[in-house]
Amino acid sequence: MKVGVPKEIKNNEYRVGMTPAGVEMLVKAGHEVFVQKGAGEGSRISDEDYTRAGAKILETAKDVFDSADMIVKVKEPLEPEFDLFHDDQILFTYLHLAGDRNLTERLMKCPIIAIAYETMQKPNGELPLLVPMSEVAGRLAVIEGAKYLQRTFGGRGIFLGGVPGVEPAKVLILGGGVVGKHAAMMAVGLGADVTLLTRNVNRLRDLEEKLHGRFKTVKMTPWNVRKLLPEADLVVGAVLVTGATAPWIIRRDDLKLMKEGAVIVDVSIDQGGCCETSRPTTHAEPVYVVDGVIHYCVANMPGCVPLTSTYALTNETLPYALEIANKGWREACRDNYTIKTGLNLVKGKLTCKAVADSFNLPYTPPDEVLG
Repeated sequence: MKVGVPKEIKNNEYRVGMTPAGVEMLVKAGHEVFVQKGAGEGSRISDEDYTRAGAKILETAKDVFDSADMIVKVKEPLEPEFDLFHDDQILFTYLHLAGDRNLTERLMKCPIIAIAYETMQKPNGELPLLVPMSEVAGRLAVIEGAKYLQRTFGGRGIFLGGVPGVEPAKVLILGGGVVGKHAAMMAVGLGADVTLLTRNVNRLRDLEEKLHGRFKTVKMTPWNVRKLLPEADLVVGAVLVTGATAPWIIRRDDLKLMKEGAVIVDVSIDQGGCCETSRPTTHAEPVYVVDGVIHYCVANMPGCVPLTSTYALTNETLPYALEIANKGWREACRDNYTIKTGLNLVKGKLTCKAVADSFNLPYTPPDEVLG
């Protein structure tokens, strides 16, 4: 198979879809890999690194798309890329369709097969391709939140960990998945007063045991959220429903309960956000203020630390990319449950029920398109 790796064009997205190590493995398996010139520069990977691994460097994104049977990316395609797809091309990337109806409908007009990292699920429910970036995003959420709590950035002027004799900041984490866990680890490590809420009480018990009770756990209910918001300096939104739009945990009226200069970091923004007032922002313009509350809603948070993120992501995506290249998308989906759960679009047909339900669009079960 011919595999293409274009340069990412999302705002301040410095990751790249494949490392030289991944290229080398694909080439050794008999595949051709085409990398756009400069695609790895943001991750400090040179064209020469790719060439030594066996890739062919092509000048433009169009050259890569024209040459490839499968496109391996990091983020969803943007407007300049839609017209580059050709019939039966495979797109393997993060899509987060449930957070963007326009993207969903635009891709439904493309003659492609789209396999999304974020919906690939193991039989035990684990989301293997979300884990590495969720770990990064959870930790970054606390770092960015601490930054915007500084008075110079418009925040309350409180130091996250406090100092002897002065109370630390209060951090409220909504969600107990990978993002929530790593946000809690980072916030606790920095000395904050941390409370984590999730609906699953068994998950709360598990987190308390793993983190030795170093933070408080509370069952997530609207009542408890409203009770805790007035004390929160930093809120991290870490709510995930696999493949579906994130539910609103914080409503517009709830912002009135919060302190002026408090910060919300909504990591759920890829799936629409868990705060009613959240909207996607970029690394260039990461924040805005609603009712005195700072909102940080960058949709590609790990993109700012590509030296970590690119390698962590490729470690997980490469085995699946190799299987798709070896077998073709149909056979790979038939043989591998995890790849099958990543199938979101097949030439205009929505094959991810959660996405279809989010927008009330027609759903086609994957088995129908697999034959």
